[in-house]
Amino acid sequence: MSDVYPPEKRSSVMRQVKGRDTAPELKVRKALTALGARYRLHRKDLPGSPDIVLPGRRLALFVHGCFWHGHDCARGARVPKANRDYWLAKVARNRARDLATRAALEASGWRVETLWECDLKDGAVLRTRLVSLLGLDAVSPAPG
Repeated sequence: MSDVYPPEKRSSVMRQVKGRDTAPELKVRKALTALGARYRLHRKDLPGSPDIVLPGRRLALFVHGCFWHGHDCARGARVPKANRDYWLAKVARNRARDLATRAALEASGWRVETLWECDLKDGAVLRTRLVSLLGLDAVSPAPG
């Protein structure tokens, strides 16, 4: 199956795919802020430049898109029909890099958590997970 776009248009479309400040990442940041957590973004001095870093808790959070990082959900398991070999190799490289990054951070004494795009759909579940990760005891319900 050939691509529906000519190469120039496909290149333009792919350039629009963001690597940071994505909608899932913004959702996690908003939830962390609501919980009163202080964090840093994309620390280049840490392996893999984690999306969100909570230095005081030695916690590194990666917010992964299911397709791009090969999650085992329906969206992550989908492989495009066009250029199949390229996409399989790309996702495999991403997964290998993710494992290496996790190992390097853990070896440096960091806790590493991955938040998947598909898990962010339910705000209450996200909030509960973040409360657990942050080690907060009783947190008042979210406003309004």
